[in-house]
Amino acid sequence: MEKKPVQNTDYVVIKAIEDGVNVIGLTRGTDTRFHHSEKLDQGEVMIAQFTEHTSAIKIRGKAEILTAYGEVSSEKKQ
Repeated sequence: MEKKPVQNTDYVVIKAIEDGVNVIGLTRGTDTRFHHSEKLDQGEVMIAQFTEHTSAIKIRGKAEILTAYGEVSSEKKQ
């Protein structure tokens, strides 16, 4: 059995600071669309991956986001 090469993909860690944080995956290509969504409650953690199908991740609500490039916090809409 032949092994496939491991793709070098980026991961993002998202930790919800409040209930109801939405994590939305957006497709890659000329026509960007939503393809997946999750709702996190306070304290829940999600590890998301950029793939050949996912080019962007949108986060709504108060959360901490950790990437290979650093840490950022999202804020709740006022």
